[in-house]
Amino acid sequence: MADGTRLRILLVGASGTIGRAVAAELGARHDIVPAGRTSGEVRIDIADPASIVAALRQVGPIDAVACASGSVNFRPLSAIEPASVTDSLYALGLANKLMGQVNLALAARETLRDGGSITLISGVLTHTPIVAGSSATLVNAAIEGFVRAAAIELPRGLRINAVSPTVLSESMAAYGPFFRGFEPVRAARVGLAYSRSIEGAQTGQVYKVP
Repeated sequence: MADGTRLRILLVGASGTIGRAVAAELGARHDIVPAGRTSGEVRIDIADPASIVAALRQVGPIDAVACASGSVNFRPLSAIEPASVTDSLYALGLANKLMGQVNLALAARETLRDGGSITLISGVLTHTPIVAGSSATLVNAAIEGFVRAAAIELPRGLRINAVSPTVLSESMAAYGPFFRGFEPVRAARVGLAYSRSIEGAQTGQVYKVP
C-alpha cells in the first residue's frame, strides 16, 4: 500500500509455484500466513466449507486473503457424459476451484478487517479455450463473474479481484502439450498481479497476466 501499512495476509496455496511467487513478492513488506491442505501454518481444504470456516477462525483478524490454489480436470468433451454435479467429470473443478474460492470469499467477510481484500485465481482459458479444457474455461469464467458481482455488494469497504495467468514457464514440462503456441510467463509476474490486487485500491477487477 502507498502508505506503507504492513498487512497480515492469509495465502492459500502458499507451497505451490504461484503461492511461492506471491510470498516472495509480498513477504518483505507484509506478514504472510501460509495455508494449504497438507502444509502451511494453517491447514485448509478449500473443497470443504467447514475447513475454510475453521481455518479463518484459527487465523483471526487479517487484512487480505489471497488464493493461489484450485484444481480442475482436463478431459476432452467427448469423454464427458451428462451427469449430476457430484458425478460429473466437471465435479472437481466445480467443488474445488470454483466453490472452494467462492466459499473462501464468503467466509472471509467475517474475518477481514475493514477495507481488506480478497484475491482469487482464474486463468487464461476463460477467454482462450483449449482442447480438453472445457472444465477450466467453465470454472474460470464463473470465478471472474463472481468477482465482478461480489465487488458491488461486499460490506465495510472490502475489495475483491481475480488474477488470470497464462501457463507458467515453471509448469511447461507438465502442461506444455495442452498449451501449444502459448507464450508462458514466469510465476514472478503472477506475483506482481497479486500485489496490484492486495496493495492497490481497485475492486471487481480481473488482472490478466498474458
